[in-house]
Amino acid sequence: MNGIATGLGVFAIAWLVVRLRTKRTSLDFDAQGEKGAFEKLLSVYLRLAEFVLGLAAGSIVLLVGSSAFRASGRLPGAFASPLFLLSMSIVYGVLFSVFLTDDYETYRHRPGGLSYTRFRYTKNRALGFGSLICFCVGYIWLVVIVTK
Repeated sequence: MNGIATGLGVFAIAWLVVRLRTKRTSLDFDAQGEKGAFEKLLSVYLRLAEFVLGLAAGSIVLLVGSSAFRASGRLPGAFASPLFLLSMSIVYGVLFSVFLTDDYETYRHRPGGLSYTRFRYTKNRALGFGSLICFCVGYIWLVVIVTK
């Protein structure tokens, strides 16, 4: 239950912080009006998301797989919350990748830049940071549990 609340709270707080720091209603993907400038950054953002997704998924598989070596065949209940945070990291990361790519495609096909709204910008940033924060908090939580 704590992992669910933390995962959803991380996303809500990330979105609130990004929203409060973003004033404009319509934003430009391309820095300083340079056409296609974001395309180079898009691949970097997607690789970073892919890296976090790989680490989170690998960690989940390793932890769940290690339950086979326990006498009971199950992990202790204390692992549920950090595992849920790692799962939320994956969900947020996948949504970040999909929405960022879709929003950029929409932006490129609708000249004038009016398609990339404040809502879309804040959603994408909140998903990206939410994924990273859930991953970090989930790992810290795991370290605390394992070292108790």
